[in-house]
Amino acid sequence: MTHAFTRRAATGLVAGAMVAAALGSASAQDVLKVAAGQRGNWDTAVVEMGMRSGIFPKHGLKLEILWTAGGGETQQAVLSNSVDVGVAAGTLGVLGAFSKGAPVRILGAQATGAADFWYARADSKLKSIKDADANTTLAFSTNGSSTQSVVLGFLAAYGLKAKPVATGSPPATFTQVMSGQIDVGWSSPPFGFDALEEGKIRIIARANDLPEIRNQSIRTLITNVQALQGKKEQLTRFMKAYRETIDWMYSNPAALTQYADFAKTTEVYAKRIREEFFPKSLIDPDEMKGMDLVMRDAVQFKAIPAPLTPDQLKELIQIPPRS
Repeated sequence: MTHAFTRRAATGLVAGAMVAAALGSASAQDVLKVAAGQRGNWDTAVVEMGMRSGIFPKHGLKLEILWTAGGGETQQAVLSNSVDVGVAAGTLGVLGAFSKGAPVRILGAQATGAADFWYARADSKLKSIKDADANTTLAFSTNGSSTQSVVLGFLAAYGLKAKPVATGSPPATFTQVMSGQIDVGWSSPPFGFDALEEGKIRIIARANDLPEIRNQSIRTLITNVQALQGKKEQLTRFMKAYRETIDWMYSNPAALTQYADFAKTTEVYAKRIREEFFPKSLIDPDEMKGMDLVMRDAVQFKAIPAPLTPDQLKELIQIPPRS
């Protein structure tokens, strides 16, 4: 009887261990739905690279990634509670939504400064963004995106009367520029490198030509109130894995290989993109910088009626601390 009891106890322990392991496995792979703008960009590829490298799974997370055409679409996916996290939502759009009572919160900075550039066809009369007149159409991705805020910045800084037009993704924008529907297109590395080298287009402006843009966190990592309340621990792990992925992307040669495969480009281009266009500081998520300037622009461009108060900023910006 003692032996039978022992066998039953042992069987029970094994079964219990299997159940515990299964539960642990399920817990170790919590699913977060993520919307990210502009598939193929180095800065928005952090979530993809973190999955490919195994960093997010190591932190017990499986990311289901939805790629969008820009920050406006990303923000809408978050506000509708279709996803838990939005990557690269334009800060002006986020401020505007929050000021209207939308349940959006900032998890981190996504880009301080920007690598985006604006270009014209090689046969265009435009040599510089300053040449744009009232008849010039000037592309940005989507309403509420960071590229819209940059375009508005160009208009204000240079006194331009050009017409801003939402054109979607870099490939969609390129088609419109080359067909003559749009005068000035926008892109972000690596898209457009081939056309530049072939002499089809020329860069006439970069986002960081605007000094204030270089010091502003113009894109954000966002979540919604429901996710923040129900999945705070998972979101804290998300930010820990996000930071670790950035460190890996700037230190491990495998990152260039994986990014080149993901973005359908070469490792030579991948290295150029990282070193020339995306210094590590640009995608540091730990601080929303230049918020006084961001809010000034948001008021000027009528995204918000007045600057947010310190208490409102504290409620909006909820970046999990490094651990």
